[in-house]
Amino acid sequence: MTAQKTGLTEPGVHPDGTVTGQVTLVGGGPGTGELLTVAAVSALRLATVVLYDRLAPHETLRALAPQAILINVGKNPGNHAISQTDIEALLVGHALTGARVVRLKGGDPYVFGRGSEEVLACHRNGIPVTVISGVTSAIAVPAAAGIPLTHRGLSRGFTVMSGHAPLTDRELEGLTLLGSTIVVLMGVGTLPTLSQGLLRHGMPAEMPVAIIERGFSQTQRTTISTLGTVLVESARVGVTSPAVLVIGDVVRLAYRGDLGAEDLLRRAGDFAAAD
Repeated sequence: MTAQKTGLTEPGVHPDGTVTGQVTLVGGGPGTGELLTVAAVSALRLATVVLYDRLAPHETLRALAPQAILINVGKNPGNHAISQTDIEALLVGHALTGARVVRLKGGDPYVFGRGSEEVLACHRNGIPVTVISGVTSAIAVPAAAGIPLTHRGLSRGFTVMSGHAPLTDRELEGLTLLGSTIVVLMGVGTLPTLSQGLLRHGMPAEMPVAIIERGFSQTQRTTISTLGTVLVESARVGVTSPAVLVIGDVVRLAYRGDLGAEDLLRRAGDFAAAD
């Protein structure tokens, strides 16, 4: 993955004596430092200010950014102590002092990360911005649970949706008709309307559903159910955010950790035969 320059001038001293720093939006991946890109590590090493989210890999941030002031701007569900406007003001304010600012975000900055809003805020203030893509949790977290988003004979594609707000009837109908894997981020709170909406538009009640909580953490947990029973099952086990939802036949491939070698080989053979 390479860093993307978004234009503007290089940081430095302007003819009028003012100093402009620079901002780098860094995708931190799904929360583990092992999935940081080389470009991300390099940007953090040079940073003098780091604004980081709660879902970004921040446990080792002091070692990764040894010369930086570290500022936690993370938002918790239902509790946004620091608003998006305030975050953008902090980015701009520090950059205008000449700082090398890194905005460390979970996943990828441009996948439901409001990265484009922060880039625009910098552009409005004449601050140069670089965007470093990150590993998105939409792909990495299902993979950590053994779920491929595409598989020959099962799914030819996937759609990533935000579950922050309920989907419209048109969106639900489109997802049902598309027939590919559905990945939903931030979807625990809207799971009732999502599951019931898909059922209402004709998706089979037997369609497999996986909920992967706290991907890549020591407490990662996968709950596998069906569209018709997922509400009961998620309530029974007490599913909480953050979690990634996967809906589709590929969920049948999930490795739950409770299968012996013979069972895994037999199941792999079954899928190969079906292809």
